Amino acid sequence: MLRAYKYRIYPTDEQKVLFAKTFGCCRFVYNWALNLRIEAYKSDKRTVPYKEIQDCMVNELKAEHDWLKEVNSQSLLYSLRNLETAYTNFFRNTKAVGFPRFKSRKSRQSFLCPQHCRVDFERGTITIPKAKDIPAVLHRKFRGAVKTVTVSMTPSGKYYASVLVDTSIQELQAAEPQEKTTVGIDLGVKSLVVCSDGRTFENPKNLQRSLHRLAMLQKRLSRKQKGSANRNKARVKIARLQEHISNCRKDNLHKITHTLTHDSQVRTICMEDLNVKGMQRNHHLAQAVVDASFGMFLTMLEYKCRWYGVNLIKIDRFAPSSKTCGKCGHIYKGLKLSERSWTCPECGTHHDRDFNAACNIKDFGLKALPTERGKVKPVDCPLVDERPRVLKSNGRKKQEKRGDYSPQSSCLQAWVAHKYIRAKRTGRKFNCSGFPNSSARG
Repeated sequence: MLRAYKYRIYPTDEQKVLFAKTFGCCRFVYNWALNLRIEAYKSDKRTVPYKEIQDCMVNELKAEHDWLKEVNSQSLLYSLRNLETAYTNFFRNTKAVGFPRFKSRKSRQSFLCPQHCRVDFERGTITIPKAKDIPAVLHRKFRGAVKTVTVSMTPSGKYYASVLVDTSIQELQAAEPQEKTTVGIDLGVKSLVVCSDGRTFENPKNLQRSLHRLAMLQKRLSRKQKGSANRNKARVKIARLQEHISNCRKDNLHKITHTLTHDSQVRTICMEDLNVKGMQRNHHLAQAVVDASFGMFLTMLEYKCRWYGVNLIKIDRFAPSSKTCGKCGHIYKGLKLSERSWTCPECGTHHDRDFNAACNIKDFGLKALPTERGKVKPVDCPLVDERPRVLKSNGRKKQEKRGDYSPQSSCLQAWVAHKYIRAKRTGRKFNCSGFPNSSARG
C-alpha cells in the first residue's frame, strides 16, 4: 500500500537557491504548456496531446532558455504530467473540478522528484537529485521503497518534503455490518460530530477565534508600501497565522477520525452524503461550514476506514434524518434550522436535534446493502425528496418531477413510512392494510 510521510526540512542557503530555481522553472513550464493548450484550442479548435508538448519542451523550449537545464529535468516533465492530470479531471467532471489555472509565485510552491531519492534515518537527511543530505526532522520511520519525493514551500517560508513510500502494509478486510457495532454520526456547526452512542466532539472554531487578529494583520498589510521589505514581513505574519489555523483544524480532525476508526466496538460508520459546495453557497453559514471543514473530515474518514477495515455507509443527503421522530417515525416537516430541540406532535417525545439525527442516520444506513467495499447503494428511504427539479434549457425553465408525486401517492408514501418505522420500533409485523386505496397496497 502506498503511504505518504511528510517531514519538515531545513535546507542550506545553497539548497534554498536551488529550490527557488526549481520552483520557478516548474512554474514556468506549467504556465507555458497551459498557454499553449489554450491558444491551440482558440485558433485551431484542437487539443494538443501530451507527447507533442513534451517534445516541444525538450527540443525547443530548453534551447531557447538555457536556465531550464540547471534544474532536474524529471521535475519539469512531471509539471507537464500534472497539467495533463488537471485537464483529465476537468473533462471528467466539469462541475466538481474547475479549469486549470496559471500558477503564481505568491502561492504555495512545489516540485516532484520521481527517482534517485533516498531517506537516511541515521543521519536525519533526505537526498534528491542535485541536492544531497538535506537536514530533516524524521519524526516517523517507515519500511519500504521510496517512490517519489515532493518538496514544497509554504507562503510563510517553511520547507517540507512529502515522501511517497510503497510499504508492505495491507488494508484490513471489513466485516459484515451489524447493528451492535454500527454508529451513526451527524455533522454540524455547533457540535462538529454527534454520535448515536452519545459521544459528542465539539467544534473548536479555529477561524472564528482568530478573526480579530487576522483582521488587524491584514489592515497593517494594506497600509504598507507595495514592494517594500516591511510589506513582505507583514505578509509573512498573515501567512503564519493562517497556517496556524489550518494546522489546528487538521489536528482536531485527525484526532476525531482516529478515535472513530480505532474504536474496537465500532466496525461500521453511517453518515450523510453532504453537498459541502452547496452548503457554502449559503452566505449566512458559509464561513462556519468552511471553518468546520466538512470536506476534509469526509476525506480523512474515507481513507482511514479503508486502512483499518471499517465499513463506511453514506445515506442519501435528502433523507429526513433531523425531521423524523426516532420513536414513532413521524416526520415533522415544519422543523426550522434554528430549532436545536423539538417535541414530536404525534407522540410527545422531546428530541435533541443532532442526537436524533445521528440515531436516524444509523437506522437508515443499516437498510443500505453494500455491494463491495467503498461502494454502497444509496439508502432506500421513503420521502427522500418531493421537491421538483428545475432544469434550464434554451433560456426556459422546465420542471421535472422525481417519480409520481401526486397528492394521493405522496399521502400513500407518508402513510407507509409512518407504519413501517412504527412497526420497527415496536417490534410488530409490518402490515399496510387499512389504506383506503386498496390498489396501492404493498
